[in-house]
Amino acid sequence: MSRHRVVLFSATLAFYLAIVVAVLVTSWLVRFDWQVMFFRPYQQWPEIHGFLDYWVVLGQRGPTAVMVAAWLGWRSWRQHTLRPLLMFGTALLLLNATVGAAKIGMGRLGPHYATVIGSNEMGQGGDIFPSGHTANAVVTWGILAYLASTPVTRRYLSALSAVVSLSVGLTTVYLGTHWLSDVFLGWAAGLLILLALPWFEPLIARVEPFALGLWHRFRARPPVSVVPAPALVPQRSAAGAAPAPAAGKGPGEQPPVREPVAAGRPRTPAYLAPGPHTARCERTPVTPAGSRRPPHPERVRGTSARPVTGA
Repeated sequence: MSRHRVVLFSATLAFYLAIVVAVLVTSWLVRFDWQVMFFRPYQQWPEIHGFLDYWVVLGQRGPTAVMVAAWLGWRSWRQHTLRPLLMFGTALLLLNATVGAAKIGMGRLGPHYATVIGSNEMGQGGDIFPSGHTANAVVTWGILAYLASTPVTRRYLSALSAVVSLSVGLTTVYLGTHWLSDVFLGWAAGLLILLALPWFEPLIARVEPFALGLWHRFRARPPVSVVPAPALVPQRSAAGAAPAPAAGKGPGEQPPVREPVAAGRPRTPAYLAPGPHTARCERTPVTPAGSRRPPHPERVRGTSARPVTGA
């Protein structure tokens, strides 16, 4: 932490505490909040309402975190370092812890849910003080300037992040979702996180080699290949009989018993009935009325065979 950064951090912290005290005592800042709310900017300039509905997404944590994480992940891969991703993760962790605790602790209601005109609406179970959209815009886009590799790039990205965070905060006031004092406190909360990041550099420097070692060990691990088990083919004994299968695992299950088949004996086709078979010409046609073949004289009992005479 340089002396210049320490001075900025102290001044921003004093501004943060001054905004909180001004709202708690219901000072002129709260009265100004109500005046802006009754002015209803979304009714004064309705032609820009559609555009600002999309512009405010630049302050939502989910979409912006995905975009910035993708860019920093590409930088980490190109530079072979995890510092950009670790710094971004640390900033988001600080943002969720500090801003979330302040929201729950002060419990201020938003303009759409205000109950008493002129009151500060503190301790009513709300979660809008400070503005999460504003603080997230400051941290998410400001981390790009913090991690810039050259001074020129840092200046341009600082100006860009300042414009985006200021416009997102004022957009929430235009839409009526936040008081103006919420936006002031959101700017201060996000700037405090960016100014405090150098204090976490030594911790990140110790964590980075450990994380890189885990990543390299994970990549060097050979892939696990599943080798299919060989099919079990029953082996025949010398007598030609196949061994009986093993008994079943369940209680009461008995293995099927197979009859031994003699070696060299041809198997009967499945479509033929067992037993000796005769040719079709040797079979006697049988009808329900009996045989239609005339009786042979030699097969009639009690008669003698007649001689056959020639012509």
